[in-house]
Amino acid sequence: MIQAALDKVAKLAPQGDAERGAVELAAGTFHLAGTLRMHVSGLVLRGAGSTGAHSTVLEMVGAPHLAIEMQGAFHKEDSGASTWLTDSYVPAGSTEIHVADASQLHAGDTIEIVKPVTAQWVHFMGMDHLRRNGKPEVWVHNDIRVRRRIAEVSGTSIRLEVPLTDSFDSALYPGLKADVTPVKVTGQISETGVENIRIVSPARSISYREDPEFDGIAMDNVVDSWLRSVRFEDTTNSVQIDQGAERLTLVGVEVQQHKAVTSSAKPFDFRINGSQILLDRCTGEGNKVWYVATQSRSEGPVVVLHCRFSGDGKIEGHQRWSTGLLVDGCSVPNGEINLRNRGEMGSGHGWAVGWSVSWNNRAASFLVQNPPGAMNWSIGDVGTHTSEPMPVFELPVGPILPSGVVESMGKHVSPPSLYLEQLRERMGSAAVSAIGYR
Repeated sequence: MIQAALDKVAKLAPQGDAERGAVELAAGTFHLAGTLRMHVSGLVLRGAGSTGAHSTVLEMVGAPHLAIEMQGAFHKEDSGASTWLTDSYVPAGSTEIHVADASQLHAGDTIEIVKPVTAQWVHFMGMDHLRRNGKPEVWVHNDIRVRRRIAEVSGTSIRLEVPLTDSFDSALYPGLKADVTPVKVTGQISETGVENIRIVSPARSISYREDPEFDGIAMDNVVDSWLRSVRFEDTTNSVQIDQGAERLTLVGVEVQQHKAVTSSAKPFDFRINGSQILLDRCTGEGNKVWYVATQSRSEGPVVVLHCRFSGDGKIEGHQRWSTGLLVDGCSVPNGEINLRNRGEMGSGHGWAVGWSVSWNNRAASFLVQNPPGAMNWSIGDVGTHTSEPMPVFELPVGPILPSGVVESMGKHVSPPSLYLEQLRERMGSAAVSAIGYR
């Protein structure tokens, strides 16, 4: 019945702001034996509340399944001739690049910039000798692609609307070029949200990746959309954001885990890929879980702002070179915040994150390491800072890896929030107020 209502709204004509309408659920419990699918723009699923006696509960029943799928399609085609970067080095954080020929590029265009993944770069990163159980592991082997909109074109200089989160060093892709191509992306859905709902799965101990899963919400090929005041109870992977997602806000999302995970592999409360993702005032409770973890070749920025997690879980860059993670004003009093090399852990996760910042957080421990040719920062963090070699499964163990930049260890700094200060400087105090901060 809920799916039929969603399908009915999905057939309505979108208004000028791309919104079609909302399916509103009254307080009470709705049994969910299958996946609710939201595949068009402008569609909202709204309950009466996520907590308390008058909340709206989607209780997952029957065989293990995903509760809600928010997914568009992804179609990309070139909209002009390719050019290439002429900069020998582009720093992370850059909004300006230079190309060989900008004659077919214009303000408002979307471009795709390709960072070639070469044997030289993999060797430079020390990631060409990973092994587990006597077999080689493969770190990053596909080119890294990032899409950005053009703010301004002047001669061969291109100014981007959003900074790059990774660096481009031509010395590490000799004989190749970092292509820059105008592209047109269609099929992604927008202005779609889920809010004021509690999603509950049967409480059970699981062996992750072996036992069937009751998962929460999966979002892919979704832009300019949101989750707000959604509570998950005992879902295996609660929120999954994949690579086709851009400009998403998750505010006041809560995850509660009551049963133990019996496997060494751990599920994810927030499994993050995509670009320009904000987790704001989210919370979680549970042990042996990744609270927030970025994924392979995730080109941020990804911001984890004022989130609170209770248990022994972790916030970290998780695998295969994500960039542009900011963990800002978060608390994990019995857990960890890591910007590190995961080495041979997992399936060869290696250097998991670079060009990322931990700012004014509290945790039991921090592991912040500097990758070759990149940096990570810990500023104003309160907790124990640790040092480790790259994890391996066979001897010998290598040396302790270089520490990231650590400043004001044990004492918070001003401004209290790096994200909110940058937002204020960029868009004014009204923008800070608009998202619920003073």
